Amino acid sequence: MITYAVFLGGLGLFVGSFLGLVSWRLPRGEGVVLGRSRCGSCGRDLPPWRMIPVFSWLVSRGRCANCAGPIPLRYPLMEIGSSLIGVWAGLHHTELAPALLTAVLGWQLLLLAVVDAEHFWLPDQLTLPLLLSGFIAAFCLRPHDAGAAFVHAGLGALLGFSGLWLVARLYRIVRKRDGLGGGDPYMLGAGGAWVGALALPTTLLWASAAGFSLIVAQLAVRRKVRATDRLPFGVFLAVGLWMTWLYGPLGR
Repeated sequence: MITYAVFLGGLGLFVGSFLGLVSWRLPRGEGVVLGRSRCGSCGRDLPPWRMIPVFSWLVSRGRCANCAGPIPLRYPLMEIGSSLIGVWAGLHHTELAPALLTAVLGWQLLLLAVVDAEHFWLPDQLTLPLLLSGFIAAFCLRPHDAGAAFVHAGLGALLGFSGLWLVARLYRIVRKRDGLGGGDPYMLGAGGAWVGALALPTTLLWASAAGFSLIVAQLAVRRKVRATDRLPFGVFLAVGLWMTWLYGPLGR
């Protein structure tokens, strides 16, 4: 377990570097696979040593060596966050395959949460891979019962999407305005492929608890909270899916 934690934690640093790039470029319509990393201020390509996770940010003191422009703190934070996800996954499992799958889920959820928190957007380019990887995980964990594994993942995806879509539709009819983002049902559907249909209520319970905690924190610092304030529900869904995947449905 310690070995897996060290390996996945180290791998998570480099995954986090890539996730930081994707979370910046995707909302701006830029390519995320091709093209070298460059400074967001002066646009110059970054040399290899400047792309070493966390270390390069610390050495450069958060500044571009060419133009002295600031390098956002979000980048090392995402790298550290991805590393912690890898460590958590490694410590949670006694075998490498499920630990790696758990880390992959966590890294995808982190990316979705960051993009939704910054842009109130859950793009298909991120929810579709989450769905596909859920089916892959179902097969990898139950290769001798693949049929049942795919049915389990499919029902989770179908009920996750349709359930939250119906809630959003009913809210729209009653309140005459949107209560959920268009990508939220897709994210829960994709996550349902991972956790299964029976775990969806627990996922929503965790998500609701996370959202309620944020509202309480805002009230604690005397920030006025209005009924029309927007909250990135994808962030809370990410928390719910992660906790449910790790610890299973409540009352199990």
